Amino acid sequence: MTQPCFPTNKPTLVSPLKGVRILSLALNLPGPAALMRLRSMGAHCTKLEPLAPPGMATADPMGIYKQAAYATMHEGVEVVQADLKTERGQSRLHKLLVRTDVLITSFRPSALTKLGLGWAALHRQYPSLCMVSVVGASGVRAEEPGHDLTYLAENGLLNGLEMPSSLYADMGGSLLTTEAVLQALLLRQRPGRLLGRGVFQEIALCDAAAYLALPRAWGLTTPEGDVGGAHAGYRIYACKNGRVAVAALEPHFAARLCDAAGLPEGASQQMHKRSTHQALVSFLASQTRQQLDRLARDKDIPMHTLAR
Repeated sequence: MTQPCFPTNKPTLVSPLKGVRILSLALNLPGPAALMRLRSMGAHCTKLEPLAPPGMATADPMGIYKQAAYATMHEGVEVVQADLKTERGQSRLHKLLVRTDVLITSFRPSALTKLGLGWAALHRQYPSLCMVSVVGASGVRAEEPGHDLTYLAENGLLNGLEMPSSLYADMGGSLLTTEAVLQALLLRQRPGRLLGRGVFQEIALCDAAAYLALPRAWGLTTPEGDVGGAHAGYRIYACKNGRVAVAALEPHFAARLCDAAGLPEGASQQMHKRSTHQALVSFLASQTRQQLDRLARDKDIPMHTLAR
């Protein structure tokens, strides 16, 4: 059984963003997760947070309810604090903006305007500055309240009353934010009228959820889809002391699985038949996790066992 794979925010040996300065005002998850990735690419990352409440180290909600996650995302990031509603806070912000390549925000557009951070105003003052604005929904919906859960619901990614196992819209939004930063930097370098001039990009978490939902929209992950349960080689089954995720989708993997399960010759050509499903249910239920782990290694079958 393989161990869980965790991403790292350590800089890579090749640092494509070395020398690039990123400033983020974004709190909670999408912005800091994007900053973590940009830091791993070699960017110099600074985050400006609101002043922490008395007795607290940070005003970022993530730092309050899950300190370990906050620490991971901010490793190697320079964190400063300021009240942007005050003249002193604005002065500190603009000292940072003078030497910033890309600004990341996660305020509603109206809040940015109140703080004097609307794109038009910033672009006049800092022509070479790029800006990536993370919002909940795009365009006219950018003022609407929402969160990861509501964006997943809107895009058909919730099942019954079960809570999702990860913050998919937030994490997907962090990847789109990272991509937007790279796009902005590339556009700023492109010969022509944009050369040396800043670029504005808007990223919507609802759009990130919609992107993640495309396999469902295409019918791939619905119950009738091959990766939604219709294909007997791509399902989660019960085993003797737990569960097993089987991903024997390709014909050669399906053939190895059927052979290991003692199914009749040609069964791997009938992976959508009820009889094939039932035969694999019976076989896998008779095996322990240890037996299936060994089978996966010996027969080169993509399977991963899980506790109940």
